[in-house]
Amino acid sequence: MEKENISTLIEPKAGELDATDIKILTCLQDNSRLTTKELAAKVHLSTTPVFERQKRLEREGYIKKYIAVLDPEKLNLGFVVFCCVKLREMTRETAYTFEEAARNMKEVAECYNISGEFDYLLKVYCPDMRSYKEFIMNVLGTTDTVGSIQSMFVMSPIKKTFGLSI
Repeated sequence: MEKENISTLIEPKAGELDATDIKILTCLQDNSRLTTKELAAKVHLSTTPVFERQKRLEREGYIKKYIAVLDPEKLNLGFVVFCCVKLREMTRETAYTFEEAARNMKEVAECYNISGEFDYLLKVYCPDMRSYKEFIMNVLGTTDTVGSIQSMFVMSPIKKTFGLSI
C-alpha cells in the first residue's frame, strides 16, 4: 500500500469530488460488496478515511443505493420491450396520472419522460409475447391518459452496463 499523505486524507468540500472520491465511486460501481478494507486497498488509503469518504458520498447523494443485478433470463423475464407512449394530451394532470400509474406497473423497470413524437419511453420485462400482450391489453392499455403505444422488441442486447463513465 502506498504511503498516505495529508492531502489524500483531507476530504474535499461538500459537493466536490477529488481523484480519490472518483476511485472509490468507480470501485463501488464495479463491486458494491467490497468491504471497507478491500476498498481501502484499492484506493491506497487506510480504512478510516475511506469509510468516512464513502459515508460522505452516500450522504451527499453520489451513491443512491447498493443493489444486486439479477439475470432476467433465469427469472423468466427475458422478453424485453421498449415501449413508446404518447398521452392523449400532455398536461400536468395527465402526466402526473400516467407517471403514478407507470410507477405501479410491475412489468415496467424504467420509465422516462422524453421529447419528440412520444411522451414516455418504458423498458418492460415479461416472460414472453403473450404476457406482453396481456400487459398492453390489461394494464398499460387501460390507463385513461394513454393515446397511443409503439413497441420495439429487443432481439439481443449488444451493450448493457449499469455504471457511469466517470
